[in-house]
Amino acid sequence: MEPGPCSVIESFDMIGSKWKLIIINDLQNGEKRFNELKRSTEASSRTLSRVLQDLQEDEIVEKRVEDGNPVATYYSLTEKGLSLRPIFEEKNDWAEEWLE
Repeated sequence: MEPGPCSVIESFDMIGSKWKLIIINDLQNGEKRFNELKRSTEASSRTLSRVLQDLQEDEIVEKRVEDGNPVATYYSLTEKGLSLRPIFEEKNDWAEEWLE
């Protein structure tokens, strides 16, 4: 069965918010700690926590916790999240051509 408009809309619902796109794009280069993501995305702690939780629930991002003092929390893209890389590359190509 061919994907129709509903599947396109569903995919935008899953990854299409401003913060989700920013975080997924930021994690394209590999695993980051919470505070690294906070600095690089300029998201508030509350927003970042909420969006990371949503992305984990959708199995796009995974969390890894390392014991220590303080505890280190790392986030990275899952296989599902990494499969979005070609879409982000195309988006960047499109933006370079059409946005000034």
